[in-house]
Amino acid sequence: MPQMNMIQALNSAMDVMLGRDPSVVIMGEDVGYFGGVFRCTEGLQRKYGEHRVLDTPIAEGGIVATAIGMAVNGLRPVAEIQFADYIYPAYDQIVSELARIRHRSGGEFSAPVVVRTPCGGGIRGGQTHSQSPEALFAHICGIKVVMPSNPYDAKGLLITAIEDDDPVIFFEPKRIYNGPFDGDPHKPAVPWSTHPKGEVPDGHYTVPIGKAEVARQGSELTIVTYGTMVHVSEAAARGLGLDAEIIDVRTMVPLDTDAICGSVARTGRCVIVHEATRFGGFGAELSATIQEQCFWNLQAPILRVAGWDTPYPHAFEWEYFPGQARVARALKAVMEAA
Repeated sequence: MPQMNMIQALNSAMDVMLGRDPSVVIMGEDVGYFGGVFRCTEGLQRKYGEHRVLDTPIAEGGIVATAIGMAVNGLRPVAEIQFADYIYPAYDQIVSELARIRHRSGGEFSAPVVVRTPCGGGIRGGQTHSQSPEALFAHICGIKVVMPSNPYDAKGLLITAIEDDDPVIFFEPKRIYNGPFDGDPHKPAVPWSTHPKGEVPDGHYTVPIGKAEVARQGSELTIVTYGTMVHVSEAAARGLGLDAEIIDVRTMVPLDTDAICGSVARTGRCVIVHEATRFGGFGAELSATIQEQCFWNLQAPILRVAGWDTPYPHAFEWEYFPGQARVARALKAVMEAA
């Protein structure tokens, strides 16, 4: 089976779908001739032409609005927003138009749009290239929200998203674009650093949206997380020698509450980890759901490890970034609780 990093896996997913379905188009800033700033679309315009892989102006609202128009007229656009930090000009189009079309038309229209965007920090990008705004989209009814943690899931989930008849916001953690990351702040914090690849099948396959994955089996406590933090959490548990179960959420919406709460009910202890700002972050929804469904099983309070409630700092990136040490402290606190 071929070895791919996440960039190659995403590229393969779009290549597969462009080849299988003539209604699929790729669009965004620099996605064509340049192949994208992270090279996720490299070679696709040369292979499929400028009418299938379109370079757009620097206008995120226009990119999404155009994608909506394409979608309601029979196409399946995959729109790239160059960084998640730049998605806010398109937020009104996503919330007021894209997420509502099926409902406001009584099912007469659908909008099979995928909005891909790199998210998260760890690449020295500063406050305007490091944000994780997934909670803002998980709150909006009518869209699905996805964030893979490995190349295999990235390809399978993106193919599933493109084939979905409803809109999907597809977050791609740029810190692990080139492979798993173990949370060590002393390693090069750049997107092109070398990490092991993962096995990814050639051709078409799917990973279901709405299903969490047990990334690591264990019995002492449950870590609920997603994206880059799956690898950080695994390193923290391994470093402490804990038999921790790690649930990779994979999709925020729809949320696989059965897998999450089933694990917590069995272990009795839970730590939630995400890179985004803590206050109002998606971890709060996870915590509330677990508390509601697992209250009588909990042996300790649920703890959250997250980014600071500040703009993403450039000079103190590794203090902000929830690294292995911060996760380990939370794991120890939960294990030591009565």
